[in-house]
Order: sequence, then structure tokens, then C-alpha cells
Amino acid sequence: MRTNMLELMSIFVQVVELGSFTKAADALQLHRPAVSKSIQHLEDDFGIKLLHRTTRSLSMTAEGEEIYQRAKGLLSDVNDMMAVFSPSQPPRGRLRIDAPLALTHAILIPSLSEFQSLYPQIDIVLTASDRLTDLISEGVDCVIRLGELVDSGFSARRVGSVSMATCAAPSYLDKYGVPLTPDELVHHKAINFFSEHSREVMDWKYVMNGEIMSRRPGSNMLVNNSDVLLSCGLEGLGLVHALRTALEPHIQSGKLTEVLTDYAAVTKPVSVLYPDRRYLPSKVRVFIDWFCEVFARKYQE
Repeated sequence: MRTNMLELMSIFVQVVELGSFTKAADALQLHRPAVSKSIQHLEDDFGIKLLHRTTRSLSMTAEGEEIYQRAKGLLSDVNDMMAVFSPSQPPRGRLRIDAPLALTHAILIPSLSEFQSLYPQIDIVLTASDRLTDLISEGVDCVIRLGELVDSGFSARRVGSVSMATCAAPSYLDKYGVPLTPDELVHHKAINFFSEHSREVMDWKYVMNGEIMSRRPGSNMLVNNSDVLLSCGLEGLGLVHALRTALEPHIQSGKLTEVLTDYAAVTKPVSVLYPDRRYLPSKVRVFIDWFCEVFARKYQE
């Protein structure tokens, strides 16, 4: 293996992403023949053709596509490693985060300007959903999760927990009455949430006589999106059981009324998951530390 293999891979990645030997040479401040020779060396070392080249176009071979993806990941890891161990280099790069919709609205979006001020060289790619994200196949750096974790093979850091609340629109309660105990939920309509991954309908959990009891209310609607669940509740389609932080503004405005206030709803744990690597890239590490701090401030207020 050549001692400058990383350099050759870096040149190859630039050629692919810029779509031109000339543009890559300009970006790297190299002569064009040096770029061409570097690609030739790389092809010789691997013993495969990486690029189809004509006078008008440039495209990767199937093997070139695989080498490109692996080289890009390897170079990213090298840059992250350098950032981790070099105090002179602040965290940088693209940070891919996935978070539940409710926590994205309640915590991340209101606080992200603070993170950007602290780490201006980190570019954030934020996806918000209530589905189970695959960190590896979807190229996500870290995932914020609600609920108990199953054995996923990833590293996890418990952040804290969030409280739940049961509510309904006044129009629903006027029509169907107010449930006085969790046992009465079976006689009511509810907007139930189900996991897109497991298709499991989420139970509503309360502390009753010192014990945790699960209840599954009657339902004429199932949803897999917390934004849709909230909208259905506001329209009076049924009772909803969701994060208090998402429901509180509507409780305060009178659009929703909290019920079962004599029964404590079981809280949901919040965790951050990230790939189990030999080292944690600094961009991921600082985000996790920051999110834990913001979460603690939010729920200690």
C-alpha cells in the first residue's frame, strides 16, 4: 500500500464530487496531470477501473461507487479523529441528528441557535419523525429516543425523562363526558399512537394504588405521528395521551382540558443513541453534552 493512500483517496473524492479533473485540480491547487496520475495510481493499486472518462462526461464504475463511499467515510473518520485529539481544531463538519417530533418542537428548535453560536463550524442536518431510525443505513450520527430502549447494539446515554398528560378538547368532553379514573378510558374514544416499526399500539400507563397499570382506551383512530395525534385531539376526535411539553400550550390556551389529574401518568425516558465506535467524533460528543444540559435546564425550570 502506498504511504499516500489517504491523499489519493481525498483527490478521488474531490474528482467525483466536483465532476471534473480540472475543477478538482483547482480546488486542491494541483496541476491537472497530477490529479490524473493520482487517479491512475489508485486504480493500479486496487486493480480496478474507478471512473469512466470521456471528453464530455465523467462517471463512476460500480466498483468506483463503492470505493467512493468507503473512502468518503474513511476520510470523515480521519478528520473526526484529528479533531478529537487536536485541541487547536474546534468541532466541525456535518452532524446528522434524528429526533421525535414532540421533542424537536419543544426543545431542539427553540434551542438550536444557542448550539450554532457555540459551534459555528458544525452544519446540522435534522430529521424529525416518530419512526425508528436505523443509524447505520441512514447515515445518522445520533438519535434521540423516547421510551425504554431495546438492545440495539449501539451506545446510549440516558438524558432524563419527560412527563405525560391525558387531555381532550372541551367539545369532546361536552359530548362524551369526563373520565374520572383510568378504568373508565375503555368507554371513551381515543386517538391512539402506534409504532410504525413494530405496529404496536402504545399503552397509557398510570400509577394506581402505588403500582404501574397499563390501560388501552377504546379507539376509533390510530396514528403514527405525534403532530397528527395532537391535531386530532384539538379537533375533538378523542382523548389523547402525549408528552406534557407538547400539550401544555394548548392546555393553557383552553383548547385542551387535562383529565385524570388525580392519577400520575408514568414518565417516558429520553436517551441519545450513537454508533458504538472506538471513539466519539467531537461533533457528536459536544452535541450530546449540550443536549443533556439543555434538557436539564428545560425540565428543572
